[in-house]
Amino acid sequence: MSNVITIRGRKIGVDYKPLVIPEIGINHEGDMKKAIQMVNDAYEAGAEIVKFQSHIIEDEMIPAAGNVIPGNAKESILEIMSRCALTLEEEKELKQYVESKGMIFLSTPFSRAAANHLESLDVDAYKIGSGECNNYPLIDHIASFGKPIILSTGMNSIESIKKSVEILEKHNVQYALLHCVSMYPTPYDKVKLGAIRDLEQNFPNAVLGLSDHSIGNYTCFGAVPYGARILEKHFTSNKNWPGPDVPISLNPVELEDLIKGTEAIWQSLGGSKEIQREEKVTIDFAYACVVSIKPIKKGDKLSKDNIWVKRPGTGEIKAGDFERILGQTAMENIPVDTQLSWNMVSK
Repeated sequence: MSNVITIRGRKIGVDYKPLVIPEIGINHEGDMKKAIQMVNDAYEAGAEIVKFQSHIIEDEMIPAAGNVIPGNAKESILEIMSRCALTLEEEKELKQYVESKGMIFLSTPFSRAAANHLESLDVDAYKIGSGECNNYPLIDHIASFGKPIILSTGMNSIESIKKSVEILEKHNVQYALLHCVSMYPTPYDKVKLGAIRDLEQNFPNAVLGLSDHSIGNYTCFGAVPYGARILEKHFTSNKNWPGPDVPISLNPVELEDLIKGTEAIWQSLGGSKEIQREEKVTIDFAYACVVSIKPIKKGDKLSKDNIWVKRPGTGEIKAGDFERILGQTAMENIPVDTQLSWNMVSK
């Protein structure tokens, strides 16, 4: 059996359709009305799950973070997160609302306090972002809860990921590893989908996926044949809304396309080159068979002058046997436009 993780009854692995995670993240900018609208829009697009971020500022960063400006923003990380952080009560309300729609609530804790808060809400699983992939104390703390963990691996080498995986396996938790490139947006030539194979070779117990920051759905579609069964993309209801992640986010129409497209690609994988039973009805009209193209008398030799190949494919002697029948003798009179059978010709 392939590696599988189960979140709220949803099985995720090679044998199951991909799970698309719309990351609302902080695209709500601290506005609950926006957060609810994005949940609704993701649901209407067919999403099974939505992901947020959990920020408890005083446990996550020190005041010096006010001097650090992310590459995809114009204000400090401290200002962004302070403005966008939801209250603990708002996160509780969001979780209840998401689950009332039959969806899975997922969130990324960025601190020990945030992880403890999510655990108090009895979340089903945890997402750990790329920035925390080598935050081994936090990974150890989250893994101690015993819940499934989805870990993004941007900005990390195989060696640093190995230490994280050792922690996850020590706690015997189900886990997935997402290839990720922490560039916003990620140019297509920097996505490097081959890294998914590296993760597969180095971490044979992991479910695999892609957390993608490139524009559009192309790279997620391309990741499915590499074995990715979790596809994570930033999501917004409106690309005109403000927010550092909005420019790389999918809108509802794009999200629906991603969900349908990844499932279609997954369904089409595997198999071998063989004629399928369902192709028979097409064979009947598409194949050509050997037919007479003029009246043939008993004793005549068969040649390209009196036989050829024509549709439909319902005759006994297919076009592939045309050369084999040339030069044989007609054993009976054969009218024009008759499909030949083997008993009409000499052995």
